[in-house]
Amino acid sequence: MSETLGVVASGTPKPEAEQVRQALTAAGVPAATLEVSAGRTPTGLDADSIEAAAVQGKDCVIGQIRDGKVTIAVLPVLAGGKCFVGPQA
Repeated sequence: MSETLGVVASGTPKPEAEQVRQALTAAGVPAATLEVSAGRTPTGLDADSIEAAAVQGKDCVIGQIRDGKVTIAVLPVLAGGKCFVGPQA
């Protein structure tokens, strides 16, 4: 995830959700386990960052792109079997 998001961020410091989704699925992340945050707020403003997460066993591998920089974290899967709470893009 880190390498793929790094490539996306190097070309577009503020990518759209669909761009992140396409890059990660092309890199082999199963679409069924992939979650991507919204790139825009409900009022139409650009989000400060975009996050993507994929369930791997009992963990979520979460990547964030903010200002062209990538951060990766590994956190436990939520009780509902997902990584994010709330709506996604």
